[in-house]
Amino acid sequence: MKRLSVILGLTGIFLGSTAFYTQEKQEDLRAIYSQPISSWPKPTLDQGVAFHEFKSLSKIDTSYFRKMDQPLVKLGKLLFFDPILSGSNQISCSSCHNPQNSFGDHVTVPIGNDHIEGPRHTPSLLNVYARKTLFWDGRATSLEEQALSPIEAHHEMDMSLNKLIPKLKAIPGYRELFKEAYGGEEDFSVPEVLHALAEFQRTIQSKRSRFDEFLDGKSTALSDQEIQGMHLFRTKARCMNCHNGQFLTDESFHNIGMTYYKRKYQDLGRYEITKNPEDVGRFRTPSLRDVGNTAPYMHNGLMPSLIGIVNLYNSGMHMIDPTPEKKANDPLYPVTDPLLKKLDLTADETKSIVAFLESMTATSYRMARPEKFPR
Repeated sequence: MKRLSVILGLTGIFLGSTAFYTQEKQEDLRAIYSQPISSWPKPTLDQGVAFHEFKSLSKIDTSYFRKMDQPLVKLGKLLFFDPILSGSNQISCSSCHNPQNSFGDHVTVPIGNDHIEGPRHTPSLLNVYARKTLFWDGRATSLEEQALSPIEAHHEMDMSLNKLIPKLKAIPGYRELFKEAYGGEEDFSVPEVLHALAEFQRTIQSKRSRFDEFLDGKSTALSDQEIQGMHLFRTKARCMNCHNGQFLTDESFHNIGMTYYKRKYQDLGRYEITKNPEDVGRFRTPSLRDVGNTAPYMHNGLMPSLIGIVNLYNSGMHMIDPTPEKKANDPLYPVTDPLLKKLDLTADETKSIVAFLESMTATSYRMARPEKFPR
């Protein structure tokens, strides 16, 4: 206890200096972060940032298989994987949200109807039950609302809702499944389809990672490098300003300097929804759960690796901030979030942060696709 008291007393002296870690300092970091989370050093946060401490995922959900066997969830799973929801009968929700790719697709942007490229990278559906807003621009606030957009979109599934319901009702097997899911009701329409899809998506959750084991007290779950990366994540790298809480996201929107204003990849982000000039270039903060399984990264899928992402943040990302004159003449000229600052991370520190990010990545998701569909 005496040694720990000395370590904690020195926290303010050496924890802010991370240019070089001796073996002794690594041991000190392990001792400090092996204590309960309530005793950890406070993270580096900008004034006014709403912060939630790390929190582990729940242990194995013993009710999972009962949930998956519920008629409504079974129906939603079939609809999720069935290409009958598309106009071409070739594209399903799972075409872009593949369970073996952590419910993403591992491509820069998705390819949908008529081989048309989508405008933004496919986000993972892991833990979508916990999201307050959905899509990169936050245009949906419920899973039911979210499910509608890709079904109708020409560049995705290109399915007319006027045709979808008659198409499903023409199949006796689906009529029976809807009847079972909705308490014997013979009739169904679009809201029931969206509700079933949403109920299935609410079951899609991350598995526990070594990071969760460490948070729950297993001090050997992370390596020295990963603990160093976690400390940097919380302090010098300033990541906790946006990535905090159980799902490593502040559920907010930020312009991180990747608007590509008036260039090939221009995307004005949340502004397209709100029409508020302050929202130009802002995108929803993604969860970092299973981040090692969800490359490529960013709203445009242009970043292929975690090391590249950390290097970008290390640079400060202030690449196209306007002069006062430019902003006055063009209210839509994007302004990078002031939370982003040059970090001066060393190459070894960058590697440690990446190692920590990979520690919160669980084993790849496995879910058997339906062997057959109602036809």
